[in-house]
Amino acid sequence: MPSIRPFHPADLDVLYDIALRTGDAGQDASALHDDPKLIGHIYAAPYALLEPASAFVAEDEAGVAGYIVGTADTRAFDVRLEAEWWPALRVRYDDPAAKPHERWSADERRQYAIHHPYKTPERIVAAFPAHLHINLLPRLQGRDIGRRLLDRFLDAVGEAGARGVHLGCGAANARALHFYARYGFSEIERSARTHTVWMGIEMSGAGGNAA
Repeated sequence: MPSIRPFHPADLDVLYDIALRTGDAGQDASALHDDPKLIGHIYAAPYALLEPASAFVAEDEAGVAGYIVGTADTRAFDVRLEAEWWPALRVRYDDPAAKPHERWSADERRQYAIHHPYKTPERIVAAFPAHLHINLLPRLQGRDIGRRLLDRFLDAVGEAGARGVHLGCGAANARALHFYARYGFSEIERSARTHTVWMGIEMSGAGGNAA
């Protein structure tokens, strides 16, 4: 049975790899990106490095193949990103904003997010102030690992004072949406513009019958 343990700094390269290999609505995004680290720069590495108390990995005999990262306080984390994470990346990557967005490559869409980070709507954060990102490689899917990772994460952010957790999931990722609903997350709203389904869970509702 794969083990769940806290993130270690030595895991960072693997987190980048998993973020890429699950970055296309849960499928491998390697063919879409020239820079393999762009997805991880946004959705994995800053959480693991700045909020290690709520970062956990799933490891089997072949190594780390899944992770969950996030923060107990979304707005405070936004402030930390502006101070400690985005500035160096903005020097490294150009802002494609002057180019018509219809012509952006996959890399440029990620670069835009580095220069113009998306902010979760306040109405969601007010009710569910924590948020998370979770990804598993195929060999760990369907083995109860996602539930175990969520259990550890929710325990961690609950101890940090979070009363509710939200996440954004691509509307096309039916497998993930089903998993979150089975665990106990409820749909909050859908964004037609970003094709995102926002879901939330109160701490008292955690630990449902996840796959």
